[in-house]
Amino acid sequence: MGDAEIIPIGTRGRPGRGTGQAPSAAARALAKPKARPAPAPDPVEESPAEAGSETAPVIEPAEAAPAAAAAPAYTQDRGPLKHIPLAEWQAALDIAAREIFGEEWEPQLARFLAFLRRRVTGDYVVDEYGFDAELTQRFLVSLLRPVAQKWFRIEVRGLENVPAEGGALVVSNHSGTLPMDGLMTMVMLNDLAGRSLRPLGADLVFRLPIVGSLARKGGATLACSEDAERMLRGGELVGVWPEGFKGIGKPYSERYKLQRFGRGGFVSSALRTGVPIVPLSVVGAEEIYPLVGNIPALAKAMGVPYLPITPFFPLLGPLGAIPLPSKWLMEFGEPIRTDEYDASAAEDPMLVFNVTDQVRETIQQTLYSLLMQRQSVFR
Repeated sequence: MGDAEIIPIGTRGRPGRGTGQAPSAAARALAKPKARPAPAPDPVEESPAEAGSETAPVIEPAEAAPAAAAAPAYTQDRGPLKHIPLAEWQAALDIAAREIFGEEWEPQLARFLAFLRRRVTGDYVVDEYGFDAELTQRFLVSLLRPVAQKWFRIEVRGLENVPAEGGALVVSNHSGTLPMDGLMTMVMLNDLAGRSLRPLGADLVFRLPIVGSLARKGGATLACSEDAERMLRGGELVGVWPEGFKGIGKPYSERYKLQRFGRGGFVSSALRTGVPIVPLSVVGAEEIYPLVGNIPALAKAMGVPYLPITPFFPLLGPLGAIPLPSKWLMEFGEPIRTDEYDASAAEDPMLVFNVTDQVRETIQQTLYSLLMQRQSVFR
């Protein structure tokens, strides 16, 4: 065994691969690929009449070779959308739309497209104050409704005190650093009373580039007695916040303590037009942006009444502008009638002062009552 010659496998006893010498002819023959025979053609059944015919068709092997060499179907180059019928795409989109938007998605989409077409072509109506009822209903109120229902969870009481029709003046306390209470009041009256509130705003609101235009389209107008009286005589529901910037810009330590109600201009307008005054008390708005500081010098340079500092703004940047989800309570008080006075009563300063004080005291006492009923700030 020790003297046996080691012969490499595959070389038929002669030195080949692995020996450092050129491979043999046998080894080279093994490395050549063998051509696969063409598959036999499928047998062709002949009819009895064609069996004895000399002209019966014969399939030659050469004709069958190209079919055997063709690539399998799964290797063909196809695009991602090829061979998918359009009807299947439409069905898939319809199912997805129903899952996301519900069964009535088609009429909703049609209404939305019609709305867009009217906006683009200018086929819509605004009143003499710039109020765009369609835009307010379908855009502004729809955008704010989830905030009122889900974020602040507003509970409304005394809705029966709001007149179903005709002119009336809603007078409310003002708070919250930003006038969010006015927007939420608009949403609640629209959804629950079916009436559009026409707010009276300060001139600063209408000087702002985008806010001023949206305020006009949302029904607001300048807080002047002429516009207020024209609206009230026209049967509109007008909203006023007599505390103004002193109310929304007061420190958190003074929350729910009403500021002065001005000189009672809203009472004079109600007396001249003979419409009822509906007191409104709002609890919850004071906590959305707790005002703990102010920068008067910078506010004056920017042309705004105050520059708020809250526990989260400007410390957290844009995140600090998100309002806290406090629980809101709104209560509409019993209307104060003014139709018992004649128009000249609006020129009596003592009467105007007494009615103003009555409205203010009603709102203040209702605020105290609601605070006692509220379980906590956020619940």
